[in-house]
Amino acid sequence: MKVKELQGALSEMFEADVPTEHIEEVLVRIDEKYSADEFSFSLNKTGGGYQFLTKPAYQASIGILLKQRSKRRLSTSALETLSIVAYKQPVTKGEVENIRGVNCDYAVQKLLEKGLLEIKGKSEAIGRPLLYGTTDQFMEYFGINDLKELPTPKDFAQADDNVIGEEGDD
Repeated sequence: MKVKELQGALSEMFEADVPTEHIEEVLVRIDEKYSADEFSFSLNKTGGGYQFLTKPAYQASIGILLKQRSKRRLSTSALETLSIVAYKQPVTKGEVENIRGVNCDYAVQKLLEKGLLEIKGKSEAIGRPLLYGTTDQFMEYFGINDLKELPTPKDFAQADDNVIGEEGDD
């Protein structure tokens, strides 16, 4: 949940405005409390909000349970489509297809169903195609708080010294 969502719920519950500073102070105390070893979960900031997550010590046990759930897995096609949208957003399906070189109808539909993409509006281009962008759920899925945390293209650059053999071999 985001601080604004917490603020809205608390304000409605107590029928009074609850300052965000108070909420953030309590979140710090909750984080400190649940970081103790006696708890199997902790409070984590992710996707611009907060969520309780299982601690890494329990990862193996939960991993076994989740392994059977392939529903959340993304195909190569979906990952390619999602990465293009993440870097270029807001972007039309046509622009994504132009970059990928193939039709993206199915991938976009699946990503919308999974809540990783959302319609951000309509382009001013001819035909006013829909514009797509990523969601908060996308941020949670990849464990980031801001799109600026996405790897930059230079992170993918390969070293120029990837050669076979030694210099002088003919």
